[in-house]
Amino acid sequence: MVNQAREETSWGRNPKGRHAVVIGGSLAGLLAAHVLAGHADRVTVVERDRLPDGPEPRPGVPQSRHAHVLLESGQLALDSLLPGFTAELRAAGAPRVGMPEDMVAWSGTWLRRTAPTSHIHTGSRAQVEQLVRRRVLANPVITTVESAEAVGLAGDASRVRGVLLRERGGTDGTADGASPRQPRTLAADLVVDASGRSSRASRWLAAIGAEPPQEETIDTGQAYASRIYRNTSSHLGTEALAYWFYPNPSQTYAGGVLPLEDGNHLVALAGLRGQEPPTDDAGLTAFAARLPHPFLHEWLLTAEPQTPAYGFRSTANLRRRYDRRGRRPAGFLATGDALCTFNPIYGQGMSVAAMSAVALRDALADPRRTPTTLRVQRALFDASRQAWDISAGADRAMPGAVGNAVASRAVDRPVGWYLDRVQQRYVGDPVLVGPVFRSVLTLTTPLTALFAPRVAQAVLFGPVAGTPSAPPMRAETTDG
Repeated sequence: MVNQAREETSWGRNPKGRHAVVIGGSLAGLLAAHVLAGHADRVTVVERDRLPDGPEPRPGVPQSRHAHVLLESGQLALDSLLPGFTAELRAAGAPRVGMPEDMVAWSGTWLRRTAPTSHIHTGSRAQVEQLVRRRVLANPVITTVESAEAVGLAGDASRVRGVLLRERGGTDGTADGASPRQPRTLAADLVVDASGRSSRASRWLAAIGAEPPQEETIDTGQAYASRIYRNTSSHLGTEALAYWFYPNPSQTYAGGVLPLEDGNHLVALAGLRGQEPPTDDAGLTAFAARLPHPFLHEWLLTAEPQTPAYGFRSTANLRRRYDRRGRRPAGFLATGDALCTFNPIYGQGMSVAAMSAVALRDALADPRRTPTTLRVQRALFDASRQAWDISAGADRAMPGAVGNAVASRAVDRPVGWYLDRVQQRYVGDPVLVGPVFRSVLTLTTPLTALFAPRVAQAVLFGPVAGTPSAPPMRAETTDG
């Protein structure tokens, strides 16, 4: 352990001669590479796809065609890592939606459209990733190996010393003369797994004699269908920018409309296991009629499809407990969806990826603590903890949820009762409970803020404010 600490201290403090490899060129991997470029002579990003030049979906990110939002926490994190990023995002046309004013939303009842207390960006995932990629890969310390698949780790149970790569397709030989189809070793002092929810690192660790992490899962079986449309009428009859129906245990259908950077709209519809939305024209439109109000269904009857409908079913909450002690090697970290992935309905993934990169930066730069693998991994775990508590807590209550983390503890019951009261009040309270709850959901305020004395008094003893009886097609702040 002493040797490990000494090696990792030099890694954290002295970049000379150090090489870091990041597996995965999506948002989490790119931002991790950006941070590591300040602690290494070389950073290599390994990506199984060919990275596109523009904002285009790619096979390695199957969820990129579906709805994404960048929460306020993600915006703050990205601006901290890449100064001026959100201004660049706005200049590229990403819509900025003020919450709750700019969205017609249903969450058991209609939310009041009062002055915004937070903002989200609703442009495409591909746009955010392309802007990050352009900024990050401009650093000469960072290089990419594309069309290469990580198939294992080099090293042993005490230390990872590289990654095994296999070239995907093509006929060109590799620099060391190995066959393009045979694995080759890319030596590294640090390997970061940012390969996503389908990470095979547990298998790789077992293969070098190390202990795989325990996994926690909660799966509602929720499935999505998404499609881009052009608005051909004013049928919605509102100046709102977005429309959303949130699910709950008694009303399990979800979906809505989000604006995109090109003036089109992305429609996403979702149902639980056995209620999956179809992807054919008539079926998708008919599915929208299951939502609590018909206005979205009626809008789809006149909107003009711009793309096919795409389905997505890998929506389980999955957390890999690398933060716990075990027989694991130094020099290996997991981040992004490879560490903790959430049901996409809650829109947390991109923001947590950015927050995790900030946590990595701060852990490596902390002058008070040696950046051992376990300590840094725990910092990454902590960056995703609140998002997990929100998504897993909500999905745990949904009918038909399965997984080894579904069971609630005795302590969860009074907390759940309290949070139910919070949700009853936030939809109609624009002054106290609403803004605090919204800041918790956008991951800018800790969950403990909901238990602050003034908030608790309103939750425990305050009345439930009235909410609109029909979709609020006009914002309260613009009613004059």
